[in-house]
Amino acid sequence: MLQWITRPGWPGHLLACGAGALTTLALAPFDLWPLAVLSIALFYLGLRELRPGQAALRGWSYGFGLFAAGTSWVYVSIHDYGAASPALAGILTLGFVAGLGLFFALTAALWARWIRRSEAPLADALAFAALWVVQEVFRGWFLTGFPWLYAGYSQLEGPLSGLVPVGGVWLASFVIALSAALIINLERLRAHKPRYICALLLLLAPWLAGLALKGHEWTRAAGGSLSVALVQGNVEQNLKWDPAQLNAQLALYRDLSFSAKQVDLLVWPETAIPVLKDLAQGYIGVMDRFARDRNSALITGVPVRQSNERGEIRYYNAITSFGEGQGTYLKQKLVPFGEYVPLQEVLRGLIAFFDLPMSDFARGPADQPPLLAKGYRIAPFICYEVVYPEFAAALAADSDILLTVSNDAWFGTSIGPLQHLQMAQMRALEAGRWMIRATNNGMTVVIDPQGRIQTALPQFEQGVLYGEVLPMQGLTPYLQWRIWPLAILCALLLGWALLASRMAKTL
Repeated sequence: MLQWITRPGWPGHLLACGAGALTTLALAPFDLWPLAVLSIALFYLGLRELRPGQAALRGWSYGFGLFAAGTSWVYVSIHDYGAASPALAGILTLGFVAGLGLFFALTAALWARWIRRSEAPLADALAFAALWVVQEVFRGWFLTGFPWLYAGYSQLEGPLSGLVPVGGVWLASFVIALSAALIINLERLRAHKPRYICALLLLLAPWLAGLALKGHEWTRAAGGSLSVALVQGNVEQNLKWDPAQLNAQLALYRDLSFSAKQVDLLVWPETAIPVLKDLAQGYIGVMDRFARDRNSALITGVPVRQSNERGEIRYYNAITSFGEGQGTYLKQKLVPFGEYVPLQEVLRGLIAFFDLPMSDFARGPADQPPLLAKGYRIAPFICYEVVYPEFAAALAADSDILLTVSNDAWFGTSIGPLQHLQMAQMRALEAGRWMIRATNNGMTVVIDPQGRIQTALPQFEQGVLYGEVLPMQGLTPYLQWRIWPLAILCALLLGWALLASRMAKTL
């Protein structure tokens, strides 16, 4: 059967599709991390002998399998909450998955056309790992990006977790891709002992280094612990923006907070106040006095409207802090269709999915200051923002505590919320900081600087989660240097491969 994956034709493409789907099992909630290595190894093996056109089809098949299995929750969002029929939701989901598969089609075509070095298995493996990282980075940037299902997330609790504070999730992805390619090439290198030994060292050293650094403390406490209470309202998404439910939702968060224990930080989830901030000043004033009387900072999600530099009224998804806190943060990374509609002049009104409530938000400005609470700097991330490694690192470097608020009701009972949680855990590990995660219906958790969940509320339950966090200072190597060392390494490896491939073709 493995012979089929190395040959042109649909049997190999179908096997590649299955190989892509394996990555989903390596990530949350399954966490079978060795399958990430197996998945990429099969992808690499399948490109060994293909011409660029066939390689593109093989790559697309792999990407289709990856996203069909890993982002099946898109159907839930479109059908259950976008009011699309099962047929239309299926068509839109397939279109989404097929489009994302093009990233791997492009990667495979580039590999087969310009980068592959079949005559040099060791250099070939290094170049493949570099191209894999470029694919992940590009996918997280192009058209605002979709940085989901990175291979490195499989290592949150795996042997490479110790490398994450050094080079982020992308360093883990690089090592996984390199290991996969080296495993495939070991047999070809056996006849050349020095290269075989070098390949073994390259294969084993990163995993041993990851194990050695696992649990290493790159940051240190900046003060005493802060008590926190996270309110999970569990409001149904279909009721979230119903004007008739507004007073009930405001009363829900008020009453849960009034009955909660006295804490330093009281946190509500994304758009817990489902009305514009300037229209809720009376309610916010009541909660502000309540927080001050308890010597607490209250942080909540609330939409904001402001005039831009041209005097136009724009709407923003925002977090605000009051009581013993201050500041408002406007979301910068918006979810397509959920928070803004691309080509809205064409798409608005076609189906209900393109007219979702609160889907006309504007992007907040860059270089916003952190929120303040009890004298500490809080790096805020609203929902989708926490899945962008470099964006999150920039905010985390200027903070003492990380905070993310979300409303994952859009995912229903799918695996989407658990994948989202895993990425938030990875951000805490990369930054070496505690993270507070407050959501509407789960997962509401407190995460330590090693990316481990310290306390959590069950999904789909109403309640208050209590915990403690420590403000942290200092920078992990990743926060200090970000992706640049790995980017330079990848550029050198790919440049070397391109030059060698060109020279080989001219001889």
